[in-house]
Order: sequence, then C-alpha cells, then structure tokens
Amino acid sequence: MARKVQKIVHPDYKRIYTDIINKKYPEKEKKCQSILSKKTLSVMDLMKLNTIIFNTTTKEINQKFKAYDRETILEILNYQIKNKLNNKQLAYHFQTSRNTITKWKRLFPIDNKENI
Repeated sequence: MARKVQKIVHPDYKRIYTDIINKKYPEKEKKCQSILSKKTLSVMDLMKLNTIIFNTTTKEINQKFKAYDRETILEILNYQIKNKLNNKQLAYHFQTSRNTITKWKRLFPIDNKENI
C-alpha cells in the first residue's frame, strides 16, 4: 500500500495577530509592522509579537506551551555563539532549562564559524 506523506499545516499566525492588533490593540500596529511584514513568521517572531502586544516578558510565558522547530533551535544556538554565552546564560535568557540547551547541542551540532 502506498502511504501518503502528510504536510504539516500551521495556523496562519500572521492573520491571527493582525486581527488581534486591528480589533483590540490598534495603537500597537506600528511596533508590530516590521515583524508582520515578513513572509513567514518564526517561533521567535511569535514570541516577540506576544511581548509587544500583551506586554508580557518571556518569564511570564508558560513553559508548557513552548515548542521550538529546528530553525528556531538553530537560531537560539547561533545566538549563543554570536553573544558568547554559556549554556546557563542562554537558558536564562530564553527561559529554558540547561538540560534542554545541552540536548539541542547534541541533536543539532553546529560549527562555530559556519552559522554565524
């Protein structure tokens, strides 16, 4: 039997956030415009939008509901290299555990010079 490959469908976050801004927070439209003008939104972009719109810090976001895709994990690991942070500092900055950072480094080994 032939198996069909299912495409992962993500919600249209750009539309969702645009509607939220237009209906509830029109005064924050200019601040969010640079992020919403991107063709696709990454998880990091969504976290920034949440912070701008709802005035939350990353510390207030519930950890249970965070999920990172491969691109975001690599972006976080590159952030560590670029800013010369150790695992503890990176975990504190992104509000994840040090064990998570270590696991990501094992799963996605990156060369310091290639991905900066």
